[in-house]
Amino acid sequence: MRIVVALGGNALSKRGETLTAESQRASIRTAAGALAQVLDAGHEVVITHGNGPQVGYLALRGGAFPLDVLGAETDGMIGYVLQQELDNAYLPDARYATLLTQIEVDADDPAFRNPTKFIGPIYTQEEAARLSTDHGWTIGQDGAHFRRTVPSPRPRRILELDVIQLLLDQGVVIICAGGGGIPVVQKDDGTMIGIEAVIDKDHASGLLARMLEADAFLMLTDVAGVYSGWGTPEQALISHLSPEEAGQMDFPAGSMGPKVDAACEFARATGGFAAIGRLSDTLDLVNGKTGTRISLRREAAREA
Repeated sequence: MRIVVALGGNALSKRGETLTAESQRASIRTAAGALAQVLDAGHEVVITHGNGPQVGYLALRGGAFPLDVLGAETDGMIGYVLQQELDNAYLPDARYATLLTQIEVDADDPAFRNPTKFIGPIYTQEEAARLSTDHGWTIGQDGAHFRRTVPSPRPRRILELDVIQLLLDQGVVIICAGGGGIPVVQKDDGTMIGIEAVIDKDHASGLLARMLEADAFLMLTDVAGVYSGWGTPEQALISHLSPEEAGQMDFPAGSMGPKVDAACEFARATGGFAAIGRLSDTLDLVNGKTGTRISLRREAAREA
Protein backbone atom coordinates (compact mmCIF):
# COMPACT_ATOMS: atom_id res chain seq x y z
CA MET A 1 0.00 0.00 0.00
CA ARG A 2 0.97 3.62 -0.46
CA ILE A 3 0.71 5.19 2.99
CA VAL A 4 1.11 8.82 4.03
CA VAL A 5 2.20 8.89 7.67
CA ALA A 6 1.86 12.14 9.61
CA LEU A 7 3.96 12.30 12.77
CA GLY A 8 2.46 14.65 15.33
CA GLY A 9 4.68 17.31 16.87
CA ASN A 10 4.00 15.81 20.28
CA ALA A 11 5.01 12.38 18.97
CA LEU A 12 8.42 13.90 18.17
CA SER A 13 8.67 15.89 21.41
CA LYS A 14 6.95 14.56 24.50
CA ARG A 15 4.29 16.88 25.89
CA GLY A 16 5.70 18.95 28.76
CA GLU A 17 9.28 17.81 28.14
CA THR A 18 11.99 20.44 27.67
CA LEU A 19 13.02 20.40 24.03
CA THR A 20 16.73 19.72 23.54
CA ALA A 21 18.75 18.17 20.73
CA GLU A 22 19.13 15.02 22.83
CA SER A 23 15.46 14.67 23.78
CA GLN A 24 14.34 15.34 20.20
CA ARG A 25 16.74 12.74 18.81
CA ALA A 26 15.52 10.18 21.34
CA SER A 27 11.89 10.80 20.30
CA ILE A 28 12.75 10.70 16.60
CA ARG A 29 14.68 7.45 17.10
CA THR A 30 11.52 5.92 18.55
CA ALA A 31 9.48 7.23 15.60
CA ALA A 32 12.01 5.84 13.11
CA GLY A 33 11.73 2.40 14.70
CA ALA A 34 7.95 2.44 14.31
CA LEU A 35 8.18 3.63 10.70
CA ALA A 36 10.80 0.98 9.91
CA GLN A 37 8.25 -1.73 10.77
CA VAL A 38 5.86 -0.34 8.14
CA LEU A 39 8.64 -0.13 5.55
CA ASP A 40 9.79 -3.65 6.40
CA ALA A 41 6.23 -4.88 5.77
CA GLY A 42 6.66 -3.77 2.15
CA HIS A 43 4.57 -0.59 2.16
CA GLU A 44 5.44 2.56 0.22
CA VAL A 45 5.70 5.35 2.78
CA VAL A 46 5.63 9.15 2.56
CA ILE A 47 6.39 10.84 5.88
CA THR A 48 5.17 14.20 7.10
CA HIS A 49 5.59 15.66 10.55
CA GLY A 50 4.48 18.38 12.91
CA ASN A 51 6.73 21.13 14.23
CA GLY A 52 4.58 22.95 16.80
CA PRO A 53 6.94 22.51 19.76
CA GLN A 54 10.04 23.16 17.65
CA VAL A 55 8.85 26.27 15.81
CA GLY A 56 7.49 27.67 19.06
CA TYR A 57 10.85 27.33 20.79
CA LEU A 58 12.63 28.97 17.86
CA ALA A 59 10.14 31.86 17.95
CA LEU A 60 11.04 32.41 21.62
CA ARG A 61 14.60 33.26 20.60
CA GLY A 62 13.45 36.53 19.12
CA GLY A 63 11.52 38.06 16.25
CA ALA A 64 14.26 38.19 13.64
CA PHE A 65 12.56 35.66 11.35
CA PRO A 66 8.89 35.14 10.47
CA LEU A 67 7.08 31.85 11.00
CA ASP A 68 7.45 30.66 7.40
CA VAL A 69 11.25 30.89 7.66
CA LEU A 70 11.23 29.23 11.08
CA GLY A 71 9.08 26.48 9.58
CA ALA A 72 11.68 25.86 6.88
CA GLU A 73 14.39 25.76 9.56
CA THR A 74 12.54 23.13 11.59
CA ASP A 75 11.86 21.07 8.45
CA GLY A 76 15.58 20.76 7.84
CA MET A 77 16.36 20.11 11.49
CA ILE A 78 13.76 17.37 11.96
CA GLY A 79 14.26 15.89 8.50
CA TYR A 80 18.00 15.53 9.01
CA VAL A 81 17.65 13.60 12.27
CA LEU A 82 14.74 11.52 10.96
CA GLN A 83 16.68 10.51 7.83
CA GLN A 84 19.66 9.51 9.95
CA GLU A 85 17.62 7.51 12.45
CA LEU A 86 15.64 5.79 9.69
CA ASP A 87 18.93 4.78 8.12
CA ASN A 88 20.07 3.43 11.49
CA ALA A 89 16.78 1.58 12.14
CA TYR A 90 16.05 0.22 8.68
CA LEU A 91 18.01 -0.97 5.66
CA PRO A 92 21.25 0.94 5.08
CA ASP A 93 20.74 0.79 1.30
CA ALA A 94 17.28 2.37 1.42
CA ARG A 95 17.12 5.90 0.04
CA TYR A 96 15.67 8.84 1.95
CA ALA A 97 15.18 12.50 1.09
CA THR A 98 13.89 15.51 2.98
CA LEU A 99 12.13 18.00 0.74
CA LEU A 100 11.31 21.56 1.82
CA THR A 101 7.71 21.88 0.68
CA GLN A 102 5.94 25.13 -0.11
CA ILE A 103 2.17 25.04 0.25
CA GLU A 104 -0.03 27.82 -1.06
CA VAL A 105 -2.70 29.33 1.18
CA ASP A 106 -5.26 32.08 0.64
CA ALA A 107 -4.12 35.44 2.04
CA ASP A 108 -7.79 36.16 2.83
CA ASP A 109 -8.34 32.90 4.73
CA PRO A 110 -10.51 33.68 7.81
CA ALA A 111 -7.96 31.79 9.96
CA PHE A 112 -5.82 34.94 9.93
CA ARG A 113 -8.53 36.61 12.01
CA ASN A 114 -8.94 33.66 14.39
CA PRO A 115 -5.62 32.06 15.45
CA THR A 116 -6.21 28.52 16.81
CA LYS A 117 -3.02 26.57 16.02
CA PHE A 118 -0.99 25.74 19.14
CA ILE A 119 2.79 26.14 18.91
CA GLY A 120 5.60 26.11 21.43
CA PRO A 121 5.77 24.94 25.05
CA ILE A 122 3.03 24.91 27.65
CA TYR A 123 2.66 27.75 30.17
CA THR A 124 0.84 28.50 33.36
CA GLN A 125 -1.89 31.11 33.14
CA GLU A 126 0.41 33.70 34.72
CA GLU A 127 3.26 32.96 32.30
CA ALA A 128 0.89 33.07 29.35
CA ALA A 129 -0.50 36.45 30.38
CA ARG A 130 3.02 37.90 30.70
CA LEU A 131 4.12 36.55 27.29
CA SER A 132 0.95 37.84 25.67
CA THR A 133 1.70 41.32 27.02
CA ASP A 134 5.43 41.22 26.20
CA HIS A 135 5.14 39.81 22.66
CA GLY A 136 1.58 40.59 21.60
CA TRP A 137 0.85 36.88 21.26
CA THR A 138 -2.57 35.28 21.11
CA ILE A 139 -2.88 32.63 23.83
CA GLY A 140 -5.23 29.64 23.97
CA GLN A 141 -6.00 27.00 26.57
CA ASP A 142 -4.60 23.55 25.73
CA GLY A 143 -6.08 21.17 28.28
CA ALA A 144 -5.01 22.31 31.73
CA HIS A 145 -2.26 24.53 30.29
CA PHE A 146 -1.85 27.52 28.00
CA ARG A 147 0.06 27.85 24.71
CA ARG A 148 0.63 30.41 22.00
CA THR A 149 -1.83 30.24 19.09
CA VAL A 150 -1.16 31.38 15.52
CA PRO A 151 -3.18 31.50 12.28
CA SER A 152 -3.65 28.14 10.57
CA PRO A 153 -5.00 28.72 7.04
CA ARG A 154 -6.22 25.80 4.92
CA PRO A 155 -3.72 24.43 2.38
CA ARG A 156 -4.70 24.95 -1.25
CA ARG A 157 -1.85 23.67 -3.43
CA ILE A 158 1.42 21.78 -2.91
CA LEU A 159 4.01 23.47 -5.09
CA GLU A 160 6.50 20.57 -5.02
CA LEU A 161 3.94 17.83 -5.73
CA ASP A 162 5.57 16.85 -9.04
CA VAL A 163 8.97 16.53 -7.34
CA ILE A 164 7.46 14.32 -4.63
CA GLN A 165 5.94 12.08 -7.29
CA LEU A 166 9.27 11.85 -9.15
CA LEU A 167 11.04 10.77 -5.97
CA LEU A 168 8.34 8.19 -5.23
CA ASP A 169 8.72 6.76 -8.71
CA GLN A 170 12.41 6.22 -7.91
CA GLY A 171 11.64 4.34 -4.70
CA VAL A 172 12.75 7.13 -2.37
CA VAL A 173 11.25 7.36 1.13
CA ILE A 174 10.29 11.03 1.27
CA ILE A 175 10.05 13.31 4.29
CA CYS A 176 8.04 16.33 3.14
CA ALA A 177 5.39 18.91 4.05
CA GLY A 178 7.02 19.22 7.47
CA GLY A 179 5.05 21.32 9.93
CA GLY A 180 2.21 21.53 7.42
CA GLY A 181 4.55 22.86 4.75
CA ILE A 182 5.98 26.35 4.33
CA PRO A 183 3.00 28.71 3.93
CA VAL A 184 3.16 30.91 0.85
CA VAL A 185 0.71 33.16 -0.97
CA GLN A 186 0.64 34.23 -4.60
CA LYS A 187 1.00 37.94 -5.27
CA ASP A 188 -0.84 39.81 -8.00
CA ASP A 189 2.18 39.49 -10.31
CA GLY A 190 2.15 35.70 -9.93
CA THR A 191 5.19 35.43 -7.68
CA MET A 192 5.14 33.56 -4.36
CA ILE A 193 6.06 34.92 -0.95
CA GLY A 194 6.00 33.42 2.54
CA ILE A 195 3.36 34.45 5.06
CA GLU A 196 3.25 34.49 8.87
CA ALA A 197 1.28 31.34 9.72
CA VAL A 198 1.57 27.64 10.50
CA ILE A 199 -0.53 25.36 8.29
CA ASP A 200 -2.15 22.53 10.17
CA LYS A 201 0.00 19.46 9.57
CA ASP A 202 -2.98 17.11 9.34
CA HIS A 203 -4.81 19.15 6.71
CA ALA A 204 -1.61 19.53 4.68
CA SER A 205 -0.84 15.81 5.01
CA GLY A 206 -4.41 14.94 4.05
CA LEU A 207 -4.15 17.09 0.92
CA LEU A 208 -0.87 15.36 0.08
CA ALA A 209 -2.42 11.92 0.64
CA ARG A 210 -5.32 12.77 -1.66
CA MET A 211 -3.09 14.22 -4.38
CA LEU A 212 -0.83 11.13 -4.28
CA GLU A 213 -3.90 8.82 -4.33
CA ALA A 214 -2.62 7.03 -1.24
CA ASP A 215 -4.34 3.90 0.02
CA ALA A 216 -4.05 4.90 3.66
CA PHE A 217 -3.42 8.00 5.74
CA LEU A 218 -2.09 7.62 9.28
CA MET A 219 -2.01 10.39 11.90
CA LEU A 220 0.27 9.43 14.77
CA THR A 221 0.04 11.24 18.07
CA ASP A 222 0.43 10.66 21.81
CA VAL A 223 -3.10 9.35 22.47
CA ALA A 224 -4.66 6.01 21.52
CA GLY A 225 -7.21 7.47 19.12
CA VAL A 226 -10.42 9.47 19.03
CA TYR A 227 -12.51 9.41 22.19
CA SER A 228 -16.09 10.21 23.00
CA GLY A 229 -16.47 12.19 26.21
CA TRP A 230 -12.77 13.09 26.25
CA GLY A 231 -11.59 14.31 29.64
CA THR A 232 -14.61 12.94 31.50
CA PRO A 233 -15.02 9.75 33.55
CA GLU A 234 -17.12 8.37 30.67
CA GLN A 235 -14.48 8.80 27.96
CA ALA A 236 -14.27 5.85 25.58
CA LEU A 237 -12.09 5.07 22.56
CA ILE A 238 -13.99 5.04 19.25
CA SER A 239 -12.71 2.20 17.07
CA HIS A 240 -14.44 3.28 13.85
CA LEU A 241 -16.08 6.39 12.46
CA SER A 242 -17.67 7.05 9.11
CA PRO A 243 -17.41 10.61 7.79
CA GLU A 244 -21.14 10.98 8.41
CA GLU A 245 -20.81 9.88 12.05
CA ALA A 246 -17.84 12.16 12.59
CA GLY A 247 -19.79 15.11 11.19
CA GLN A 248 -22.32 14.74 14.00
CA MET A 249 -19.64 15.01 16.69
CA ASP A 250 -17.75 18.01 18.05
CA PHE A 251 -13.95 17.92 18.42
CA PRO A 252 -11.58 20.67 19.65
CA ALA A 253 -10.39 22.99 16.86
CA GLY A 254 -6.83 23.14 18.15
CA SER A 255 -6.19 19.41 18.57
CA MET A 256 -8.38 16.47 17.46
CA GLY A 257 -10.73 18.48 15.23
CA PRO A 258 -8.30 18.97 12.31
CA LYS A 259 -7.29 15.29 12.45
CA VAL A 260 -10.87 14.06 12.15
CA ASP A 261 -11.67 16.62 9.43
CA ALA A 262 -8.59 15.60 7.41
CA ALA A 263 -9.41 11.91 7.87
CA CYS A 264 -12.97 12.39 6.63
CA GLU A 265 -11.85 14.40 3.59
CA PHE A 266 -9.36 11.67 2.68
CA ALA A 267 -11.88 8.82 3.08
CA ARG A 268 -14.51 10.60 1.00
CA ALA A 269 -12.08 11.55 -1.78
CA THR A 270 -10.22 8.26 -2.15
CA GLY A 271 -12.29 5.48 -0.62
CA GLY A 272 -9.21 4.56 1.41
CA PHE A 273 -8.94 4.62 5.16
CA ALA A 274 -7.44 7.03 7.64
CA ALA A 275 -6.35 6.03 11.12
CA ILE A 276 -5.54 8.03 14.24
CA GLY A 277 -3.55 6.56 17.11
CA ARG A 278 -0.31 6.25 19.02
CA LEU A 279 3.08 6.24 17.38
CA SER A 280 3.91 3.02 19.21
CA ASP A 281 0.91 1.35 17.51
CA THR A 282 1.87 2.32 13.95
CA LEU A 283 1.85 -1.14 12.35
CA ASP A 284 -1.27 -2.17 14.27
CA LEU A 285 -2.99 0.96 12.93
CA VAL A 286 -2.14 -0.13 9.39
CA ASN A 287 -3.51 -3.59 10.10
CA GLY A 288 -6.68 -2.29 11.75
CA LYS A 289 -5.99 -3.71 15.19
CA THR A 290 -6.09 -0.53 17.27
CA GLY A 291 -6.72 3.21 17.22
CA THR A 292 -9.58 4.93 15.42
CA ARG A 293 -10.18 4.12 11.76
CA ILE A 294 -12.17 6.51 9.57
CA SER A 295 -13.54 4.98 6.38
CA LEU A 296 -16.68 4.84 4.28
CA ARG A 297 -17.51 1.37 5.57
CA ARG A 298 -16.57 -0.90 8.44
CA GLU A 299 -14.10 -3.63 7.53
CA ALA A 300 -14.91 -7.09 8.82
CA ALA A 301 -11.57 -7.22 10.63
CA ARG A 302 -12.57 -4.26 12.77
CA GLU A 303 -15.71 -6.01 13.91
CA ALA A 304 -13.98 -9.29 14.80
